[in-house]
Amino acid sequence: MFFNLAEANMNNGKEEEEKEKEMCSVVVEKVGGRSSIIRCLSRYPLKFITPNKVGPSRIDAVWVYALNYGGGIVSGDQISCKFSVGDDCTMVLTTQGSTKVYKSVGSKCSQQILEARVGSNALFAIIPDPVTCFSTARYHQKQVFTVSSDSNLVIVDWITSGRHESGEKWDFDLYRSTNNIFLDDGQPLFLDTMLLEKDKFGRVKEHMLDYQVIAMIVILGPKMQYIQNIVQDNVKRIMSEQLQNPSSALSNQKTKAEFFMTKPTFVASCSVFGPKKIGLIVRVASVTTESVYKFLRQQLAPLEPMIGVPPY
Repeated sequence: MFFNLAEANMNNGKEEEEKEKEMCSVVVEKVGGRSSIIRCLSRYPLKFITPNKVGPSRIDAVWVYALNYGGGIVSGDQISCKFSVGDDCTMVLTTQGSTKVYKSVGSKCSQQILEARVGSNALFAIIPDPVTCFSTARYHQKQVFTVSSDSNLVIVDWITSGRHESGEKWDFDLYRSTNNIFLDDGQPLFLDTMLLEKDKFGRVKEHMLDYQVIAMIVILGPKMQYIQNIVQDNVKRIMSEQLQNPSSALSNQKTKAEFFMTKPTFVASCSVFGPKKIGLIVRVASVTTESVYKFLRQQLAPLEPMIGVPPY
């Protein structure tokens, strides 16, 4: 009985090892004093592209582009990937266009899970284009990060209402996005889930009114304090201009009364989290994708000296 149990444990260990080998993964470590990819494995339906050079050669940063075969996530796709950013390393994960989630077939839910470990004094920046869910799509995205007390992390997580040109606005069945950050001792630092579900809450479109984009930006770590301060000041200024000084935003045809009867076309808020306020979360809602791109470019521009080129 003892030997059968031991054999079963060995088999389970082998299965876990094989499963680990099959997962998409990228490992970045210092090699010759520079951030370098020492492991890169991807498999259908996900592919990683790792260009040799992005930005000036003096910038120590590794860039990884995630691409989906067929241009998007197909109903029932199950994608799992792991990233490891070693001590003092810098890695950027991005895309070459919006992540399309195609129509659900037979109520199948597509799923993408990302696990990442960020080392001491390291920076991991996730700056993708938005997710765009087609009509009836069902999609669950989960991102789990393990960080040290001095790790640095930037997460951009955003979704559009769908294919405007096809008349699809918030017409998908399910969208769930979870972002969890834990310290390396297991202590939870940030736990967040956004759920948009047609069946439970009625038509999402009715609740969103004219807003076509929702975004969340998380900025964490000692290297990010300067950027956090800039973003907080900018968000206060933007909302002050829209809500407290409406006359500056009015056209010649509009009156102040008309302005207050309408909602702002762009809304942003921010708040700090974590010990010693080491993290900042920014939430955005806008009527256009272009305005969110502009916001991200402006707020994340100070990342350029760390990652080589301006985000977005």
